[in-house]
Amino acid sequence: MKMLKWLQFEFLFTASIVCANICRLNGMVSCGDRHKLIYENAMLLVELVKLSTGSSLVTCLLEGPSGSGKTALAATVGIDSGFPFVKFVSAETMIGLDEQTKCARIVKVFEDASKYSFSIVILDDLERLLECAAVGPQFSELISQTLLDLLKQRPPEGMKLLVIGTTSKVSFMRSVGVCSAFSFTYHVPALKTDEVKEVLEQLNVFTEDDVHAAAEALNDMPIKKLYMLLEMAAQGERGGAAEAIPAGREKIKIAHFYDCLQDIVH
Repeated sequence: MKMLKWLQFEFLFTASIVCANICRLNGMVSCGDRHKLIYENAMLLVELVKLSTGSSLVTCLLEGPSGSGKTALAATVGIDSGFPFVKFVSAETMIGLDEQTKCARIVKVFEDASKYSFSIVILDDLERLLECAAVGPQFSELISQTLLDLLKQRPPEGMKLLVIGTTSKVSFMRSVGVCSAFSFTYHVPALKTDEVKEVLEQLNVFTEDDVHAAAEALNDMPIKKLYMLLEMAAQGERGGAAEAIPAGREKIKIAHFYDCLQDIVH
């Protein structure tokens, strides 16, 4: 019986790691002190869940511009926590389902989490989970109420739960009362010039002479958009450098990089 429980733990933890890694396909690079502090604060919450005798439920909201790395950060916290249960809840996993079925799926995740001594539930892209409309204050009140109830519901005795939410529309979340359901909120910003330079130096896709110029052009750039831009530029002017640049055999030409940047901006 003990061996069976251990195998179940190993399978679930491995599946959680695979899921979390899918949500951070580009891995994690150092983005400077601001992002490092957010990660450290989130990991302190992991420790709070592990060690506290009074906090069986801890909730944290990561908010910031679209593409700023909130999902990847949440995934990294889930991986580094070592918790046996780490589960993502996202709109992508519930395409085509009606409101009631979506609510039932979300409730099931929290019920599954309550069976483990330590667990993390990541509510990714909350505005999409709530079916937030682009025009007007339209959203699913049923899903919203379900989430609010779950965010207040403490796990069974002896069980600990960390809930991490992510959103790019913090003002809307505040207006519908979702923000107040989270105990901690951290802003995940776009990258400033010095932070972009740190990322580019780690990726090593520009010559030393071009790194600073590239970073200067990318101030206030969300890291997801940065990766997309670099992937475009890595194709080369004629598409022949797609493998050579990531492998380090060639570097992105700064003129071609500027052309790609113009395409994204416009």
